Order: sequence, then C-alpha cells, then structure tokens
Amino acid sequence: MKKLISLMLVLFMVCACDDNKLDIEAEFDKNGWNEQETPQEPEHPADPEQPVDPEQPVDPEPPVDPEPVKAKRCFIWIEGNANFRDYGDSRENIARDMEKIADCGFTDVVVDVRPAGAGGDVLFQTDKCSQVQYMGAYIDGVYTRVERSSSWDYLQAFIEEGHKAGLNVYAGFNTFCGGHVSGLGKNGVIFRDSNLAQHATVMNTAEGLKSIVDVWADEKFFNPVHPDVQNYVIGLLKDLAAYDDLDGIILDRARFHGFMSDFSDYTRGEFEKYIGKSVTNWPADVLPAGHEHFLPEPMTPHVKEWIEFRCKVIHDFMTDAREAVKSVNPDIDFGAYVGGWYEQYYDKGVNWASPDYMASFYFPSWATKKYESYGIADLLDVQIIGAYASYNGVYGSSEWTMQGFCRLAKQKTKGAPGLLIGGPDVGNWNWDGNATVEAELTAVTNSVKACADECDGYFLFDLCHLKLEPRKWDAVKKGISQLN
Repeated sequence: MKKLISLMLVLFMVCACDDNKLDIEAEFDKNGWNEQETPQEPEHPADPEQPVDPEQPVDPEPPVDPEPVKAKRCFIWIEGNANFRDYGDSRENIARDMEKIADCGFTDVVVDVRPAGAGGDVLFQTDKCSQVQYMGAYIDGVYTRVERSSSWDYLQAFIEEGHKAGLNVYAGFNTFCGGHVSGLGKNGVIFRDSNLAQHATVMNTAEGLKSIVDVWADEKFFNPVHPDVQNYVIGLLKDLAAYDDLDGIILDRARFHGFMSDFSDYTRGEFEKYIGKSVTNWPADVLPAGHEHFLPEPMTPHVKEWIEFRCKVIHDFMTDAREAVKSVNPDIDFGAYVGGWYEQYYDKGVNWASPDYMASFYFPSWATKKYESYGIADLLDVQIIGAYASYNGVYGSSEWTMQGFCRLAKQKTKGAPGLLIGGPDVGNWNWDGNATVEAELTAVTNSVKACADECDGYFLFDLCHLKLEPRKWDAVKKGISQLN
C-alpha cells in the first residue's frame, strides 16, 4: 500500500512539472520570445460560404453638391446730365455702350430717368410730368445746354438694348426733386405748377424761414412731409413700374434736402402732433437758424425728437411707395441709394439700417429707441451704398474707406432680405489733388473686390468717368474678373 502511494506521488510531480513547462512556453510564444520556433505554412483559406439569400446591395447616396456660390452682382449708374449728350438722340450709342458694359463684367445698369439736373422732369412715359427737353453738361470744361429732339422712349430703349446685352436694367428716380437752377436758367415742375410750387421745402436759414425757391440751392426740393407731394411722387412711380420688362426702380434723394428743411407751417403742425405738444420757440427749440450739419451745441429741447420724426416720415413714405410699386408689378425690385456715412446721415432724415440695429446704443447722442424702428433696410429689394471715399481710401474698417463703408453697412442692415451693393464714385474722389492716373486706375481695380467681398456686390458711379478716362474700362474689368 505504501508503495502504491509513493508511485502516485511521483506521477503527480511529473505532471505538475509538465504543466509548468507548458505555461512558460505559452508565455514565451505570447510575447514573441520563442524566436527559434519555425513558423508553419498557413492553411489555404476555405472558400467563403455563399449566402443562401443575399441582400440586394444598396447604392450609396450620391454626394450632396455644395451650395453654389452666388455670383456677385455689379451695378453701374448712368447719371442723367453727364451722359445725356451721348444718349438723348442716339439709340445706337445706347446699344453700343450696353454691350461694352456687359463685356466689362457688369450685370446691372441703373439709368437715371428723373434726373436732378432736369428739375424732376422725366425720361419715361407718364402723363403726370413733362418730358426732359434739355439738360446741362460739362463739355470740354464748359457747362453746356444739351437739347433732346427725339421722341422715342428713352427708358424703353435702355431696357431693350440692355436686355439684348444680358444686363438687368433699373430706373434711377430722383424722388423729391422738383426744380433745378444753373447758369442755363430755371428748370422743372416747381417753376411751372403753382399747386406743387406751394409745397417747395422751407429752409431754416440764418436770415429766417424761406422757400428753397428763394435761396441759393441748385436742386429745388419739395417738402417730403406733405401728402400732396408724396401722392404726386407715388403716381409717377406707379407709371414707371408699369414698364413690363423693367427689372427694378432705385430711389435716389428719397430724403430731406438737408438738416435745414423742412420748417413749413404744415410740417410744424405734424411735428407737434407727433410729440404731443406745442413747440414754444419755433424753430429755435428744434434747430438754430442756419444750422446745416451735426448736432447743435448746446442741444436744443426737441432736436432728437426732430431727427426721429423726420426718419418716420421717410420710413412711412418708403412703405407706401413700395406697396404702390408692387401693386402695379409685384415682380419688380424696389430699391434705394443712400450715402454710406451712417453716423452723419441722420441730417437727411433717413435711417437706412435694419429696424433690428441698435442705433440708440451706438449713437445715443442723437438716436432714440423709436428711431431704430424707422429703419428702411427691410423694405428694400436692393440697397445701394455710396462708399464715396478718396481714391487712396480703398481699404479700411471705418467709415470714409470704401471697404469700411461696405463692411459697416452689412453690419447695420443685419441680414435684411434685399441685396446690399456698395462702391465708389470713381471720378469725384481726388480730394487731395494728388492722384495720378496710375493711382486712380489701381484704386478702380482694387475697389471692386474690397467692396464686393464685404457685401453682395459692387456699385460704380458713374459711367461718364469711364468715358472720360478710357483706361478705367480695363481697370474695372480687371477688378470684376477677380470676383468669385
């Protein structure tokens, strides 16, 4: 029995030793230490089993194309007086230049059909106003009378020839102009129609309250506050909107003449209704006599309310004008031109920002909370910003640089649904008198991308400056070619 037990103990020890050896070898293999071992040829893989009922493969979804980048729109303005001698009696010249404008890369033209220099007479079909018979223009440095003898439809010619060239055609409309005075004489409806003449804007001059007809000002404005004036203007706009193929209307000078207007009895009554009380010292409690620009010092009791009231007048007019235009043609664009200098534009009675822009926060010295609600940006399908800086002020982040004007305008309009288009006057920009032709050409080229990248497109004022310096054609074409 003892022998049997001893034999069993020996066998147990042998087995235990073998188990330990296997554990050590396995550990060697796991860690790659057993390098002497010769690897065995792998077996050939077996054929995969065929599925009994394979699923139909699903076609991968096609990749989603990225949102196409919208091409930047490029507008050029055709001012009435400066270009009248080329187009007044020559449809051929219109066709020639529309093709040239399109070849340059512009997409849109704005043709002035109620020129300020014609005193509010028109170059489109209406029975509410006279057709332009003449305008003044500088020819070889001399201000010259340019007659029109033709009777064909000036605006219609631009529409047809512009569309042939692939351009959109907008009508520029000087809104509250009623007359014009120059060395060539007096011109315009304000000098012909006594009913309208009584609504000429009243100026708060240093010599007292006077009709603008009786003071020196080449442009004679109507009073924007008076309903007879507004109705007259809206009637003209409805006739303009009746042009079937017209792409849009851009209001210019849809504003007060300046800070000194309007101080008529009618406007006083409407202002006092607005503030709910009488003005004790009119107009001194609103604005000192002869005060043209910036806030008065010291501040008058009612100047901030006055700024607010005038902006409401223009806002309400723009609302009515848009509704009237769309009632005739719902597809036509309704737009406006404004100066980019927002920090000073309150003296024109226009808040061109979005109602969502907190003007009273940024400019508490003159803007009230009510002022904010009279922003017009949301009423416009196209808003053109005059980024009128000097030729050497293309780049920058502040006002009085082209890029800065456009960047700040985009911020102030707060994503309004319409297009925001900005750009320079490429002729009246040599403020220091030192511009060389080369410097101007470079500025023209650089201005395109500097402005268009900050908003929805580019605007150039005016066609005549390209004609006066033909090298500017290539300069702006080069700039447009650099846009996305």
